[in-house]
Amino acid sequence: MISLNASKPSRRAVLQGTTAGLLVGFVWNGKGIARAAAPSAAPFAPNAFIRVAPDNTVTVLIKHLEMGQGIYTGLSTIVAEEMDADWSQMRAEHAPADVKLYANSGLGFQATGGSTSTANSYLQLRQAGATARAVLVSAAAKEWNAPDADITVEKGVLSYKGKTATFGELAARAAALPVPANVTLKDPKTFKLIGGTVPRLDTGSKVDGSAKYGMDHAAPNMMVAVVARAPRFGGVASNFDSTTAKAMPGVKAVMSVPSGVAVLADSFWQAQKARSALRIEWDETNAEKRSTAQIFAEYKALAAKPGLPARKVGDAPAAMAKAKRTVTAEFEFPYLAHAPMEPLDCTIVRQLDGCEIWAGVQFHTIDQGNVAAVLGFKPDQVKINTMFAGGSFGRRANIQSDYLVEAAHIVKGLPVGTPVKVIWTREDDLRGGKYRPMYFHSIKAGLDEQNKVVAWQHTIVGQSIGKGSAFESFLIKDGIDGTSVEGAANLPYDIPNIAVDLHTTVAGPTVLWWRSVGSTHNAYATEVFADQVAKAMGQDPLEFRRAMLAKHPRHLGVLNLAAEKAEWTKPLGKDKARGIAVAEAFGTTVAQVVEISRNTAGQINVDRVVCAVDCGVVVNPDIVQAQMEGGIAFGLGTILKSAITLKDGLVQQSNFDTYGVLRMTEMPTVEVHTVRSDTAPSGVGEPGVPPIGPALANAMFALTGVPVTKLPMRTSAAV
Repeated sequence: MISLNASKPSRRAVLQGTTAGLLVGFVWNGKGIARAAAPSAAPFAPNAFIRVAPDNTVTVLIKHLEMGQGIYTGLSTIVAEEMDADWSQMRAEHAPADVKLYANSGLGFQATGGSTSTANSYLQLRQAGATARAVLVSAAAKEWNAPDADITVEKGVLSYKGKTATFGELAARAAALPVPANVTLKDPKTFKLIGGTVPRLDTGSKVDGSAKYGMDHAAPNMMVAVVARAPRFGGVASNFDSTTAKAMPGVKAVMSVPSGVAVLADSFWQAQKARSALRIEWDETNAEKRSTAQIFAEYKALAAKPGLPARKVGDAPAAMAKAKRTVTAEFEFPYLAHAPMEPLDCTIVRQLDGCEIWAGVQFHTIDQGNVAAVLGFKPDQVKINTMFAGGSFGRRANIQSDYLVEAAHIVKGLPVGTPVKVIWTREDDLRGGKYRPMYFHSIKAGLDEQNKVVAWQHTIVGQSIGKGSAFESFLIKDGIDGTSVEGAANLPYDIPNIAVDLHTTVAGPTVLWWRSVGSTHNAYATEVFADQVAKAMGQDPLEFRRAMLAKHPRHLGVLNLAAEKAEWTKPLGKDKARGIAVAEAFGTTVAQVVEISRNTAGQINVDRVVCAVDCGVVVNPDIVQAQMEGGIAFGLGTILKSAITLKDGLVQQSNFDTYGVLRMTEMPTVEVHTVRSDTAPSGVGEPGVPPIGPALANAMFALTGVPVTKLPMRTSAAV
């Protein structure tokens, strides 16, 4: 049995208001800042990053989805820094869905994912902020007949020889001035906000309940829809009887849609009750009917055969054949659901000339295109109002736009102007697919007579996320889905002969990226196996890694920092142990040390996690800390408790009573330390997840001598 100790982390909060009124606007054109629209007293078209209102507030339009990761605050900090604004002035709101203005430069379309929000916006928003500041300075200089260079700006106030003015007081004049083609960005040494902690802009509304999530949106005469979907993946409705359902209170309509049978009613509860009354015949000719054990058996058989090469360094088979000793291991990873706190939902209204959507979406551009295709519109005729999302972890970023397309099919069969909110219950979401794929790994290392690792062979078996999708040409090269092998094909350890190969399988459950994607299983397999190899060599796990990471200074840097802060060499005492792991994901390297203890009843407790992260320039240390804490909590829960399993093709989990997640009372003490860096910022939303599982498993290995190779740990004999 395993449990975790509770801690009481504190988070800072502040109440912030909102404002309207757009007086200074700029557009990013891919090369610099251009005027958004002709100046006037009326608001500009919403295609700018910055708005300065007469009340002196500065609103930043955020092109990414705020789903709890702190991007409202992080991106606004970048703008405030270059403008020399006071933080109390700052506001944020979601930008409209417009790929021409708000494309994610890292992905090529408007989207939130891959931990790219700060990385792709950093220079863009610094440029926007610096340009806004320059225009305001010019406005003050003309007002006071002074040289621009003599105007000072501090905390949103411009000054010159005793004269002062706020941004708001100068906004109208600034709107009439030309925008400079080039501006000078600040020297990072002079930063006052970037690198410091400011209160989050979204905390106040989330504390007082005024924040609006997709689930909160309502419209007059709105109907609520739920959909009955096939119990087995690949099943389709061949016939249904809705007589009883239609006669139930509040029910307005029952219709067939590609994903199943939709029930529409005045309220969610009425729709849900009526859905239960449907009698549906499912055609399961092409449905998945295997159980988890059968699939793993097939995967294991495949792992014994050579797959497609994902990485080849030297001649691993030849070196392995000459090795004096070998170390082997096999790993099983289950399907995993995203299980966000707010299940999928979407409100949609179709009109004759387009439609409008209210939802927390990650893939704005793709969602517009998919919905437009269903309704016969052009993508720019699909207006998306981006709402807060109560978590996602990748679920709202799917190429098929499943829950939005489902909503589009429903309103397509209704009179124009009819608002409909589609809600997936948690049971719908947990059983509806889009999982992190299940995987089987086989790894073998060869040691020579000098006790050095001379060969490393790693075979991975599992489904492809990209195959058959619109991203196939981008994600799959020479038959290798990069999301299946990331974290393994880029193994950082200095080994002369490495072979990583992949078997891509086909199974019924639909799969999708899941927080940290391939590194969620590959980092676990490689880092747990690294401890097994270190033990076979008679080496300390930390020293083993240090010796193998000389060519990867960022990995070595976080490894040393985590070990130092955790006091790796300090004895813990009887029935206690530490484990360590390091991993890179999305350009960010993270190392974690986990401390565990075993009580007299044999129960193992996770007591402490020490985390070191190198994410380049740290925009807001508090947000980095929060994301590492969140990633650790997310990862711990899945490593310990989470699994989607099939029995005869039927998903056995339905809600949090059967799909385990970490509870607040189970959270261990967490310490987060950042590496000081001048490199461009990289993401922090996902990279905290990969190291926590292997660090815990390695602590278990140190304490019990038994490696944990099957997840979740509750199913392992070692726990």
